Amino acid sequence: MESVIIIGSGPAGYTAAIYAARANLKPLLFEGLTPGGQLMITSDVENFPGFEKAITGPELMEVMRKQAERFETRFITKNVTKVDFSNRPFKVWCEDKLYETQTVIITTGASAKWTDVKGEKKLMGKGVSACATCDGAFFKNQDVVVVGGGDTAMEESSFLTRFARQVYLAHRRGEFRASKIMQQRVLSNPKIKVLFNTVVDEVVGEKGVTGVKLNNLKTNERSELSCQGYFVAIGHKPNTDIFAEFLELNETGYIVTQAGTTKTNIPGVFAAGDVQDHVYRQAVTAAGTGCMAALEAERFLEAQEG
Repeated sequence: MESVIIIGSGPAGYTAAIYAARANLKPLLFEGLTPGGQLMITSDVENFPGFEKAITGPELMEVMRKQAERFETRFITKNVTKVDFSNRPFKVWCEDKLYETQTVIITTGASAKWTDVKGEKKLMGKGVSACATCDGAFFKNQDVVVVGGGDTAMEESSFLTRFARQVYLAHRRGEFRASKIMQQRVLSNPKIKVLFNTVVDEVVGEKGVTGVKLNNLKTNERSELSCQGYFVAIGHKPNTDIFAEFLELNETGYIVTQAGTTKTNIPGVFAAGDVQDHVYRQAVTAAGTGCMAALEAERFLEAQEG
């Protein structure tokens, strides 16, 4: 019988493990087949406190994991395949093996949606990004292309104008899906050039992005645009499919937590990081909620014993 099982790695999972382990809860962490979350595809991280010189995403995840390991967190580098939260103790399956636990902390994150065009994967972290807040500052006085038509694309494009010389916003339709106020901000910004009815067919470059190949869906005109950055802003998908039967999710699939806490609708099950945060989506906020979840799990266990 486990005291706490953490499902998912990344900054939320590793921070939850550090706090739970130091509270002597002996956490068991399922870090998944690709540990470290979205930071594993992030090159330089300059906005995580404590690193005056940039640290790469994978390096940051490695030092966090080692810190959790130092306090005797146990790791299983496999995916959880099934859960049952209908009764305590909660049941967690990894393939055919069943684990039982008094509390669960979910830190499975959210995956950026990609367009999967040619060159996108190859140049990920080398000019291709899904987070303007994380990577915008690397594109000072350069030209960047943003793909998308919703609020995310409007926010990313507006943010990038602080750094980039010119932002090109490519959208496959003739009008945006975004809220009117967000559209207005973009359309009235002289540093943003909107390319309606346009898709990116290929991201070009060898060691970094040098341009994109465009296709106008209305005129079938093909062209190449020189740029140094390519931002995909078509949203994120939270990794919550295996929890949907038991936990309250919002309309886009994020876990709903009680305001100011990491508590879900099931007492003893907590959620931290991007799996429950569609607003901030930063490594430092994920780490903060990971700490909250571990403290709340510890208090929950104390209350049960009392």
